Amino acid sequence: MADKKGENKGILLETGTNEFEIVEFSIGKVNYGINVAKVREVITRAPITEMPQAHPYVDGLFTLRGKAIPLVNLPRCLNVPSSDVPKNIIVTEINNYDIGFLVENVYRIHRISWRDMEPAPEVGDQSRVVGIIKMEDRIVLLLDFETIIAEINPEINAKLTTFEEATEDVKDQRSDVHVVVAEDSAMLRDLLVTTLHESGYRFVRDFGNGQDAWEYLQSLAAKGGPIENHVRVIVSDVEMPKMDGHRLLKLVRENERLGRVPFVLFSSLISEEMRRKGEDLGASGQISKPEINQLIGLLDNLIFGKPIRASERED
Repeated sequence: MADKKGENKGILLETGTNEFEIVEFSIGKVNYGINVAKVREVITRAPITEMPQAHPYVDGLFTLRGKAIPLVNLPRCLNVPSSDVPKNIIVTEINNYDIGFLVENVYRIHRISWRDMEPAPEVGDQSRVVGIIKMEDRIVLLLDFETIIAEINPEINAKLTTFEEATEDVKDQRSDVHVVVAEDSAMLRDLLVTTLHESGYRFVRDFGNGQDAWEYLQSLAAKGGPIENHVRVIVSDVEMPKMDGHRLLKLVRENERLGRVPFVLFSSLISEEMRRKGEDLGASGQISKPEINQLIGLLDNLIFGKPIRASERED
């Protein structure tokens, strides 16, 4: 699987299509998926060292090439009964954080268009599911691994809500800036929007997928007057249903009215390969989640020409 992953990631990097790859796996009678870009490798179940006072979802630590990595018992996390003894570990790197997920069976890699991924229907508390993919004979649920990690590691939420306190003067400068946000995780989107509001960026229009954000941006482009009066900066995740952040960036850069609007990718997938792809498509900046303070500093720089730190304003 490692060779297949590397081969296809190169193809996706060059083409810039609105496509992605998932690793399909199962727990009980349910099939799930994870974006290949988040997967380091898949291994068989390894010996575990239990950790005192660990999070209830975490079985303990396993060692991979000399590095101790937390192992999440995904059946327990999802409250899904296992039909078999979980025997595989999906080793991931998300938000610059290495973590393994214990699952039952790992199947194959599928290449899928983001258009074929639908938002999860609201049938209760399914916050850990960000989308569904309809296969010929089954439905695959795409999990929100960022939310799971944030539940386990409070530092993630802290970094999403911690920013350098600004003076009222700085907040006033930010207050009339119109920001468009595209982020599919409801929990992370709420945290991001709330934090932007608290930092002074009061005019934030947020969307749960790239397609809805693009339709809104097109409506802004159709309005008269300078485009800066309608949108000053766009912040987008990469991994989203219907249309991903790279496709959204490509369309924005090709649009005559929107082409010069600063566009920042804020994603857990900012690896070296993904960073090159974002640069090739014309990203104004790329920040790895959950570094919200870095994001706010970059927005200030793109909009005002330099960071407008509280300390600078008081000197």
